[in-house]
Amino acid sequence: MTAADNELTALRARCMPYLARLAGLASTPSGTPLPAGADAEVAEATGAVLAQTGKAVSVAVTGWPATTGEFLTARLTRLRTAAGDAVAAARSGDAAALRARLRQFDALTSALWTVHEALAVPAPRVRAL
Repeated sequence: MTAADNELTALRARCMPYLARLAGLASTPSGTPLPAGADAEVAEATGAVLAQTGKAVSVAVTGWPATTGEFLTARLTRLRTAAGDAVAAARSGDAAALRARLRQFDALTSALWTVHEALAVPAPRVRAL
């Protein structure tokens, strides 16, 4: 395991408590109002996950072609949008919309970490012709 692999593992581990908090909110039964402060909790948790995944993008693209960074940046942008949508749903008090947005945020986060894990394999060497 390289230093970058260790750093990616640590960054992902830091996300887990926040993802667990979001999963708890996403499991709010239908018809149940959101708990007080849900919007602040969603904003804090999604912000923490975005911070760690943003750092992970920087670590993961080292040694890879620029297009890899562009791909991950696009994924991170989608994750930021999903986070904003989740916060907006929480602020509006719409529990059903919040559940849907948090499921989307979780799926995008999982996909981003899957790509990070795939990038843990050493970058291919490009030979000059």
